[in-house]
Amino acid sequence: MTRSLLLAFSALALFSVSATAQHIRAGIIGLDTSHVLAFTKTLNATPQQPEVMGVRVVAAYPQGSKDIESSTKRVPEYVEKVKELGVEIVPSIDVLLDKVDVIFLETNDGRPHLEQILPCLEAHKPVFIDKPIAGSLVDAIKIFDAAKKASIPVFSSSSLRFGKSTLAVRNGSVGRVSRAETTSPASLEEHHPDLFWYGIHGVESLFTIMGTGCQGVKRGTTAEGKITVTGTWEGARTGTFTESKSYGGKAVGDKGEDATVGKYEGYDPLLFSVVHFFRTGIAPVSPEETLEIYAFMEAADESKRRNGADVTIKEVMDKALAAARK
Repeated sequence: MTRSLLLAFSALALFSVSATAQHIRAGIIGLDTSHVLAFTKTLNATPQQPEVMGVRVVAAYPQGSKDIESSTKRVPEYVEKVKELGVEIVPSIDVLLDKVDVIFLETNDGRPHLEQILPCLEAHKPVFIDKPIAGSLVDAIKIFDAAKKASIPVFSSSSLRFGKSTLAVRNGSVGRVSRAETTSPASLEEHHPDLFWYGIHGVESLFTIMGTGCQGVKRGTTAEGKITVTGTWEGARTGTFTESKSYGGKAVGDKGEDATVGKYEGYDPLLFSVVHFFRTGIAPVSPEETLEIYAFMEAADESKRRNGADVTIKEVMDKALAAARK
C-alpha cells in the first residue's frame, strides 16, 4: 500500500471520531496574515460554495510571530474581524485542538511552525501549513519527519500553484517543459532566507511547471538590481525565477508551443484544494516536491554568498538532512 493511501486512511479514520465529510470543524493558528480573512470569509459564508460545503472555521489561536512588526501589528485587527465571522478566539493551541478537527497553520512567520505543529500532530489533526512552511530547510525536514512518524497528513503550498494556466502546463498542455520563466514580488524579511518570505510564490509556480529533479542553482541580479535565480533540471531543462512587481511567466514545451503561466487567481483555488485534502487525507503536493522547492531557495542564498557560483541541490539537501536528523 502506498504512503499516500496510508495517510488517507489514517486521516479518514481520525475524522470518524469527531467529524464527517459533511461537517468538519477547522481551527486557525496565527492571525497575522490576510490569508486568514480570505479563507474564513469563504468557509463561513452563508450559503457556502459547493467546494467547501460543511467545513467551517470555528476557533482560532491568534499568536503568530513575536518579533516581525508587519505581522504582530495585524493581530488585533484580524482578531476582531474573524470574531465578526463567528470564530471563537482561544488562549492556547491546546485549547484550540480540543475544539477542532483540522488545522490551518497560518502564522506568517515560518520560524514558529515546527513548534506549533507538533501538538497538532500529537492530537492527530491534519494540518495545512501556509507559506513559508518553515524558517529553514532544516525545520521543513523536521516537520515532514514528525508528520510521517505520527502518520498524520500535512502539506504546504503557495496559492500560485493552483492557477489554471499553471496547472494546465503541469498536466501536459505544452508537452514536456524545456524552459520556463516565472516572476513574482520578492520582498525580504531578515529572519528568513531571501526567497522564503515572498519569492516563494514565483518559485512555487516554477516548480509546479517544471516538477522535481532540479540539479543546480545559480543566482544573480538583473540590470535593475532584482533577484534572478536559474535552476538546471535533468535533460538540460532550465527554469528561472525573477523578482518583479507582477505575477507571471511563460513555459516552452516540446509540442512547439509556449504558454502564459504564474498568474495570481485569488485564494479560493488553494482553499478548495485544502478542503479536499481535509476530506480525503491526500496531500496535493508531496513532501519531496516541497522540500526541493525550499532547497532551491536555500541554494539561491548559498549561491549569493558564493558570488553567483553554481550550487547543487544535493549539497544543500545533504547538509540540511544531516542537521535535521543528527
